[in-house]
Amino acid sequence: MDLGSDVNPLQVAVVGSGPSGFYAAEALLRGRSGVRIDMFDRLPTPFGLVRGGVAPDHPKIKQVSLTYDKIARSPGFAFFGNVEIGRTLTIEQLRGAYHIVVLACGASADRRLGIPGEDLPNSRTATELVGWYNGHPDYRDRTFDLSGERVAIIGQGNVAGDVARILATPVDELRRTDITEHALAALAQSRIREIFVIGRRGPAQVKLTPVELKELGHIRDCAAVVDGKDLELNAASTSEIADPRSDEAKKNLGILRSFAEAIATSRHRRIVFRFLETPVKINGAGKVQSVTLAQNRLEGPPFAQTAVATSPLLELPCDIVFRSVGYKGIPLPGVGFDDRTGVIPNRRGRCLVGDDPMPGLYVTGWIKRGPSGIIGTNRADSVETVASILEDLPKIRAMPKPGAAGLRDALATQGARIVGYGEWQKIDAAERARGQPLGKPREKFTVVPEMIAAIDAAAP
Repeated sequence: MDLGSDVNPLQVAVVGSGPSGFYAAEALLRGRSGVRIDMFDRLPTPFGLVRGGVAPDHPKIKQVSLTYDKIARSPGFAFFGNVEIGRTLTIEQLRGAYHIVVLACGASADRRLGIPGEDLPNSRTATELVGWYNGHPDYRDRTFDLSGERVAIIGQGNVAGDVARILATPVDELRRTDITEHALAALAQSRIREIFVIGRRGPAQVKLTPVELKELGHIRDCAAVVDGKDLELNAASTSEIADPRSDEAKKNLGILRSFAEAIATSRHRRIVFRFLETPVKINGAGKVQSVTLAQNRLEGPPFAQTAVATSPLLELPCDIVFRSVGYKGIPLPGVGFDDRTGVIPNRRGRCLVGDDPMPGLYVTGWIKRGPSGIIGTNRADSVETVASILEDLPKIRAMPKPGAAGLRDALATQGARIVGYGEWQKIDAAERARGQPLGKPREKFTVVPEMIAAIDAAAP
């Protein structure tokens, strides 16, 4: 019996409903019949970081979910929301029910600075704040002390930029977005006036995209500030900027120079960029009061420079610290994991145990390559993984697999309340209706029981 026919379909489980999971599903379904894809997510809502990570004032970026919606409506696709793999179901149960399992579960754990004072009150991760203002159920109940005037953000990537922008943007502009009402209420009381965005390397190595960096210079009643002396480059950085591959870095340097050259005017808030500084200690009696920074110099050849701490140390007074220094994956029972890099060891998407691939088990997205790139980067990454799957199909035993039908007893035993794609659409409609009287595109449900109640309320 041929595998991949209507009689014996290729049964695929995708774990995770973010961009990489949907792009893998798209590549598997494209132009093929005889493929059945079941996508699992621990939340009742799909789309991963597009829903829970993209800043509320970036609605155009969120429009990529329209592409995922089209994929989800494809014949042969089913969504199983509110099902946590590793708890509700195991990887081994999936491998028993499907020919192929694709792990697309992202990198949700924060990397730590590993310095004294990191766990003081008011030392927080950017992930917490982003999840909080985006209404992610994991962060709904967090609170943030925004009563101080000075914020230090450690990191100069797009997430650090989002945090700076949301903290600096007037609340009346945010009210038109899908930011949660509880976040709006807290931000309306914010006394923040000065936001420091601190990077351990120089201006040529800033990880913000030029579009996001430029936005920070166009916030109403907020000045983007750079000391022109900090934009002087060493020889290796000059070589990097001159390289044809460095178009974004070149644009960023131009934007930073425009910030430095801007005529100083009195503004309500300031975003201040600092370079070549590494936090070595967070200080405070009972809560954050300052951060101690080592001054750095860059050593090494172009594109391989490292920041080396020098002296003297500087002390930057601040009232709250947001750490935005990257993410790492979380291990899944039954799957190999590299604690150092925070990813699943793999070869072109094939999950490995030692040097050997695990039959039928694949990986894509941040849990495959680490937290790099933008949303669109995941498409090429997933296409590579699917190419490996298709290469391996002749090696897969052609005996039929039951797919989701083989998991019914296990799901029933766990008492799982599965949310299908049609039920997600009821949540979606209810959120949009909640947002309408507020002049917002939606007002999200921020706890799972509210989502389930919205489904039940919409039922015939």
